[in-house]
Amino acid sequence: MTPTELFRAFARTRASLDGSEVTYWWTGDVYSSAPGESYERLFGFEGVNVGRLVPDEDAAAGADAYRFLSREAAFYLDPSSREILETWRGERVVHVWNDPANQRWRPFPVPMTELGDQVCFSLEIPLAYPSPLPVADYPAHSADDTYRALELFQFFAPASVLTTDAPGVAATMSWTRMSPWLPWMRQGRRPGGLTFHCRGRKLGSYAEVPERTRAYIAANHPEYARAPQAWSEPNETSWTYFRKLNPPA
Repeated sequence: MTPTELFRAFARTRASLDGSEVTYWWTGDVYSSAPGESYERLFGFEGVNVGRLVPDEDAAAGADAYRFLSREAAFYLDPSSREILETWRGERVVHVWNDPANQRWRPFPVPMTELGDQVCFSLEIPLAYPSPLPVADYPAHSADDTYRALELFQFFAPASVLTTDAPGVAATMSWTRMSPWLPWMRQGRRPGGLTFHCRGRKLGSYAEVPERTRAYIAANHPEYARAPQAWSEPNETSWTYFRKLNPPA
């Protein structure tokens, strides 16, 4: 199998080659980790990404180049009741509203493991870039002038994804993220951080998102039920969204 064929198999798993909208939904938990302290499950976590894959019309991008247009919403939950939180230990909870969450896709050697009648595509994404929340401007909300995190994805698909001509296939996924404390938690420069541990699947349609979650999105940002119609940048993140809500003085 050529790298391009493998890339297209991954594209069928993560999205759909015919440009139709694809909804991924996930659920899990968020744990704290700090020196000298026991791990603590702080939150449940549930989210949804609605995206579509379109050819990249930039001539310089080359063959089999795509743009993935998506929005992503995710919510911090009470770890016991699994209800969506509005406050936590006296702080207002700022949920994830990332619009856009776009990506440029180019053929690359996607790591793939054969697991009997399944295959697993695995992505390891270390992040390090200047923080949108400099410590000097956000001493209560930021631990470092460099944002550092690690995102680990696994996408599981039927082994037939390697040979099918279908534009997309059913898939499940897992996601682990190691990150600093969230800005709205007001942990300042306290050592430690968070680990997100989630699992989910590609849904048949957005209508399969749990009703509670669809209702919350409809009441707050109904546009998150659909993928964007056009490319835009830069991407939104939890850190840039917090800055928009709380501009520096």
